[in-house]
Amino acid sequence: MSRATLSVIVVAMNEIHDIRDCIESVRGLASEVIVFDSGSTDGTPDLCRSLGARVFETDWPGDGPQKNRALNEATGDWVLCLDADERAGDALRTEIERLLEAGSPHAAFSTPRRSSFCGRFMNHSGWWPDRIERLFRRGSARFTDVRTHTRLEIDGTLGRFDAPIIHIAIADVSEALEKVNSYSTSGALTMAEQGKRSSIGKAVFKGLWAFFRTYVLRLGFLDGKEGVILAIANAEGTFYRYAKLALLNKTKQ
Repeated sequence: MSRATLSVIVVAMNEIHDIRDCIESVRGLASEVIVFDSGSTDGTPDLCRSLGARVFETDWPGDGPQKNRALNEATGDWVLCLDADERAGDALRTEIERLLEAGSPHAAFSTPRRSSFCGRFMNHSGWWPDRIERLFRRGSARFTDVRTHTRLEIDGTLGRFDAPIIHIAIADVSEALEKVNSYSTSGALTMAEQGKRSSIGKAVFKGLWAFFRTYVLRLGFLDGKEGVILAIANAEGTFYRYAKLALLNKTKQ
């Protein structure tokens, strides 16, 4: 039996500080790397081309639709989806190599994700083991059609890998604040499209609950000062998502 092939798909915008490590982490493992870039101004597309990736420059229809566009271009037997700030470590590469050599009856595999926040790899706070489905047999899964935080809809059984994807998630507090604003806007728009409603009171409650869940129930206090910052960032992101939704509801009345 011949070795199966692997396509790696990445969506990107202004990721020149991260995407080299992402692409190089799958060098020699993937038969192709496909990058869908949505308007980078920092040279990301040219860098990716220089690293051997197939690059498509296009608009940004949202996380799920963009990843499905990239998936449509994949030719490998298996597909691995990575974000630009993620890497396949040596242990994960070994597990994927075994899959490509031996095959599997499963349609997809989940893997834990080891994420860093402000320079610290988090062991709690809901960030570990953070299992995600990113590796799947081409034709057996598609991404959900949502603006942010899409997930796979899988037709078949799910296997499990032990080795993690490495995720260099948030470098510093400034980046955390940028993502709070960006993700809360996208989340509010998605909820509005789904017909959901909010109020400022609900936003306050949801924000306080997000802090309590992250810092207490998910043991964020064991992650030191970074755990405190992450819990506050989660609370802010949740509050602003519901507050923005409340304002969107008001403009539609």
